Formats: sequence, C-alpha cells, structure tokens
Amino acid sequence: MIDIKFLRENPEIVKQNIRNKFQDEKLPLVDEVMELDKKNRAYIAEGDRLRADRNRLSKQIGALMGQGKREEAEAVKAQVTANAERLAELETLEAECAEQIKAIMMKIPNIIDPSVPIGKDDSENVEIERFGEPVTPDFEIPYHTDILESLHGIDLDSARRVAGNGFYYLTGDIARLHSAVITYARDFMIDRGFTYCVPPFMIRSNVVTGVMSFAEMDAMMYKIEGEDLYLIGTSEHSMIGRYIDQMLPEAQLPLTLTSYSPCFRKEKGAHGIEERGIYRIHQFEKQEMIVICKPEESPMWFDRLWKNTVDLFRTLDIPVRTLECCSGDLADLKVKSLDVEAWSPRQQKYFEVGSCSNLGDAQARRLKIRIKGENGTYLPHTLNNTVVAPPRMLIAFVENNMNEDGSVNIPTVLQPYMGGKTKITK
Repeated sequence: MIDIKFLRENPEIVKQNIRNKFQDEKLPLVDEVMELDKKNRAYIAEGDRLRADRNRLSKQIGALMGQGKREEAEAVKAQVTANAERLAELETLEAECAEQIKAIMMKIPNIIDPSVPIGKDDSENVEIERFGEPVTPDFEIPYHTDILESLHGIDLDSARRVAGNGFYYLTGDIARLHSAVITYARDFMIDRGFTYCVPPFMIRSNVVTGVMSFAEMDAMMYKIEGEDLYLIGTSEHSMIGRYIDQMLPEAQLPLTLTSYSPCFRKEKGAHGIEERGIYRIHQFEKQEMIVICKPEESPMWFDRLWKNTVDLFRTLDIPVRTLECCSGDLADLKVKSLDVEAWSPRQQKYFEVGSCSNLGDAQARRLKIRIKGENGTYLPHTLNNTVVAPPRMLIAFVENNMNEDGSVNIPTVLQPYMGGKTKITK
C-alpha cells in the first residue's frame, strides 16, 4: 500500500505505474481515492474548527453567566450542543471515509522500482545470469516421480486416497533427503548470520491483509472454519506479522531472520495440478529468509538474499539462473522481484525454485511497523526470499545428481545429514 500523501501529490505517477503493470481497470481508483481524500480532509478541518469553537464558546458561557446575561448564555449553550452533534456526525463520516480510502488504497499496486522491466506476464521476464554449466547426460532422465518411485521414496496413490490430488507421502531415503536439505539450509543461513526461527503456522486475518494483496489471499490461503485464523502459505507472513503495530528501535536493524515452516496453498487458478508430480502441491515445507531494514539498505539486502539461494544450490551441484520479474508478473505489494530457477536435464530448461522480493514499506505501512530513529519515526522496508523448498528442490536434485543405473549421488555438503551416505540406490 502506497502513502496517501504520495498519491495526493503524484496522481499521474501512480496512474502510470498502474499502466506499467497492465492493470488499467484500476485507473479510476486513483481519482476515486483522491475525491474521498479531499472530502475526508474537509471533514477533519471542520471538526478541528468545531473543537476550537467549543473551547471558545465554553469560556464565553462562563463570562456571560458571570455578567448575569443568562439568556445570552443559554443561546451559546444551544450553539455548543448543536456543534457537539455536528462533531459527532463528522467523526462518523471521517471514520467511514477513512475506511473507504483504506479499502481502495489496498487495491492500488505499489510503485515498482525503475529497474523493473516492463512486460505483461512471466513470459516477458528477463534472464540476468547463469551459474553452473547445465549438463545433459547421455542417458534418459525419467520423470521425477518415476525416479522417486524407483527409489521407494514417494507414494502418491495413498496420498490421493487420504487427501486428494496435490499431496504426497515421502518415505525412506527420499524422506531423509527432504529433511536433510531443510536442515542443511537452516545451518547454511545461520552460518551467514541469520537468526533461526520457527513461527506460528496460523495467522489472523489482520496479519493476512497486512502482508499480501486480496488477490493473493483469495488464491492461496486456507481459512480455518469458525475462527479468525488462516494456515500460512509461507513463513514470511507469520514472520513479518510478528512485528505488527510495533515501534522498533533503529539500533535493532537490520533484522535478518531465517524461518522453517510447513506451507499450505489452495493453488486456486493453477489448472490441472499434476496428479503424479510434486511441482505444484497444496502442502510442502520451506526454509525462508526475511529482512527488515532501513529503506536505503533494501537494494543491498535484495542482492544479498538472492545470492544466498544461488550459493546454496551451487553447493548441491545444481546449475541455476536468475530471472528479473517484469512489471506484469509482480504481485501488487512488490517493488522488485527476482526468481531463481534450477536446471532440469529432463526438460532441457530451467524452472522456478525460489523467489526473492523487495516489498518496500508496503507491509510495514499496512501492519503499522515503525522504526524510532534519531530524526523521528519511519517505516522500514521488508524483504523475503526462498532458501529452499524441498518439493521443487527435490526435482532439481534427483535430476541433476542421477546416475545411469538409477542411483542418485549425494553431494559432499549433504552427506553428514544423510548418515554419511554418498548415494541413494534402488
């Protein structure tokens, strides 16, 4: 959510930003919110005048009574009563108007960074850099679930009977590998100075609307029936929500956190969730990184965050590339976003395994997270990035580390987490 003052002073910039995101249907919202803002400020100004008059008239009543001018004092009292009634009316109008403004402002997209390429959707995202040489083995790489099934590592049929499509059982060494990757990612981030956290896996609605757009909320979140609670789609939501309505001392910044959680997603609109695959699923686990920092430091942290993911994947012998998300592919709260994609030898292409985002002060503004600095208070910037999400990561892992005999190599850094094993075999 952008600052109402910025919109008031720069309506054309806000409109052009909407055009750059190819959301022209939202253009009327700018004029609508400006009209409401004008009306609301008039209510506030009138209310301030009436409050000032109340003090003046109260003194006048005392003076008139002291002079024995009872009738004149009663007339002034009547005016005070009328003013009080109007003031109560204005306060109601103010509150209603402010609520309308907030609802509209939450639909207007954040101002994107000038470096973001302009494009309609993810097909126009821009490749930035490749890390590692993509390898194409001289033997056929099977579909990832076939590999996992051959290693007795996955049971999709049972999961479908128990929970439906989009779920899975992991077993044996593959289940162990899944846990090993998460634990390794945790230690990798701790070694880079991040504080490890395990957050609540459910959050209230005021946190949900503080960390994401309504469209994302509708497409992702599972609601707990009968309670004001939602299952988290990523630990970022719970981690940022930790600081809701808090005033933090500037000396605490930057907050650099890495969190583990299960994640639950409806994947609404993701047509045809693969029945056999684990690329797009309803439940998975993830290690995340979150930063809350000074506004001027967020570009630096953005680069550091995505590089952490690249470095982790390279220690696992998986080639990756970075992709700059274009304007039309950015969620409304995001200022800038970059995807990390892993190489798939089977598909002969890269696919997304992580996403790094700078949300500017949008989440802090919605959640009322403030920083107390030497020169007053301000809103911090929030950033997040995937360290690793094993379902997709497992696909990249088994494809890039598979041998012709069907076994899968375990990179050196993971071997201590796998009891010293060097391979997973049939």
